[in-house]
Amino acid sequence: MNAYVPEEDILSKEPMWKHTTFRVGGEADCFVRISSPSQLAGLIPRLKENKIPWFIMGNGSNLLVGDKGFRGVILQIGSKMGALSTEGSRIRAGAGALLSAAAKYAMEQGLSGLEFASGIPGTVGGGVMMNAGAYGGEMKQGVKEVTILNDQGEILTLDNASMEFGYRTSVIKNRPFVVIGALLKLIPGNKEEIFEKMEELAGKRREKQPLEYASAGSTFKRPEGYFAGKLIMDAGLKGHRVGGAMVSEKHCGFVINTGTATAADIAQEIWEVQERVRDKFGVTLEKEVIFLGDF
Repeated sequence: MNAYVPEEDILSKEPMWKHTTFRVGGEADCFVRISSPSQLAGLIPRLKENKIPWFIMGNGSNLLVGDKGFRGVILQIGSKMGALSTEGSRIRAGAGALLSAAAKYAMEQGLSGLEFASGIPGTVGGGVMMNAGAYGGEMKQGVKEVTILNDQGEILTLDNASMEFGYRTSVIKNRPFVVIGALLKLIPGNKEEIFEKMEELAGKRREKQPLEYASAGSTFKRPEGYFAGKLIMDAGLKGHRVGGAMVSEKHCGFVINTGTATAADIAQEIWEVQERVRDKFGVTLEKEVIFLGDF
C-alpha cells in the first residue's frame, strides 16, 4: 500500500465514530485517506486480488458502522480530492468536495442551481451516487457529466443520461464504479438572491430537523404515495427509544443519537420502526442509511 499512499494517510485500527455523522462505530482494520484517482486505480485491484474487503466512503453522512467495526479497508474520498473550479457557468467538483462547500462556491461565482444542496452534509461523490436531493432539487438536475473509475482501473466519463438517475439512486449504486468528480451545469444568477435562498432553506432545516443531534439525516426513503415521517408518527413512534437511539420528536423521519447510542441501538431502532410501520400500514420503509461492518 505504501507504494501508492503516503504513510500518514494510512491509519490502522481507526475508530469509525470519528468519521460518521451518527458518531458511532468501531474500528476499521485499515483506513486510507485517498488523494488521487491513481491511488484508487492502484489499490482496488490489489485489494480484490487479495480478497480483502473494502469500502469507499465520503463524509460518512449516510453510514452506520457496527460497534465491532469493519474487518477490511476503508478508502475515504475526502478533502484531498475536493477541488472546485469554474468553467464558465459550469463547476468541476472533485468527489471529495462537501456539497455545502460546492453550493457556497457556486453562490460566490454567481451560479444558481445548487442552493438545495447547501445543507446536505455529504460529498459530491456520495451526492451523485445517491442522487441526493432536498426541497425540490436533486443532483440530476445539475449534473452534466460524471467522471468514474471502473473495476478495471479505467477512468471513464458518463453523461447525465448514462447515470440512470432515479429517486435516491443512480447507475453508480448498481455497478462497480467509483465517482472521481462531476461537471455541474448551473445557471448564472444574482449572488445576493442565491445567498438569500440558501439562508431561507437553512432556516427551514433548523426549524424542522433535529440538527442539534448526531444523525444520518433522513433515515428512510420516501415510500411511493406516503411520507416516511408521517407514517412513523401515525404508528405512535414519535420519541420511541432503544438505548440512546431515538425517533426524533422534531421530525419522525430522523433516527437520532441522543448522545449515548451504540450502533446496535440505532440499528435496532431502525428495525423496530420498519416492523411497526409494516405491521400497522402494510408499507415497507426502505432505509437510506448504509449498514457496514460487524454489529
